[in-house]
Order: sequence, then C-alpha cells, then structure tokens
Amino acid sequence: MRKAGLSDEALSNAVSEMAQGLVDTELGGHLVKKRIALPGQGKRGGARTIVATKMADRWFFLYGFSKNERANIDQDELKIFQELAKELLGFDDRQLATALEAGEIVEVCNGNDQT
Repeated sequence: MRKAGLSDEALSNAVSEMAQGLVDTELGGHLVKKRIALPGQGKRGGARTIVATKMADRWFFLYGFSKNERANIDQDELKIFQELAKELLGFDDRQLATALEAGEIVEVCNGNDQT
C-alpha cells in the first residue's frame, strides 16, 4: 500500500466507505475491490485495492496497485487472495496480536488511534 502512495488516512476513509456498502466489486470469498484516490488524483486514476472483509470489524488490505500498473488480478491470484482472506478472517485476537508482533501484518490507524 505504501508503494502505491496510500496513507493510513486514505485507507481508513476507504474502510468507512466500505462499511457503508460502497465497494467497487465483490470478488467472492470475502474479497472486495475498492478504488482509493491517490494524492492529486481522483479515484478513477487512483489505486485499486483488494480487501479481505466480512464487512464488519476487520478489514485486511491484501494488495494495492495503480491503474497504470495493471488492469486487474488474474484468476490464480484471486484464488490465493481468497485462501489468505479465509485464514486472516478466521484469526482470533491472540493470533492477530501474534501476527502484529511478528510484523506479518501492519495495523492501520485513523487519526483517533482507532483501527
């Protein structure tokens, strides 16, 4: 996400939008595609993200890419992301804490230090 130029604030705003049902595409297997505006650009020319979620309290940004990098993910990538989504969304609080401590996942915080 950092390579694509997406800030914590932009990711937090995207979560707020998705929580309201504003996703671009439902990909199945608890995956959605969400466009996020890059600084100085609109959503149309911005980044695309693949997010694992059950549209509740956990949102995992799995992959981000700019529109000029590629058009979409392929079917093999989709299957891998669906498997990863199933694993991450099945984590309990202890497993999440362990993954955070190990640096396997990174927590995105909004301006209120909430996730």
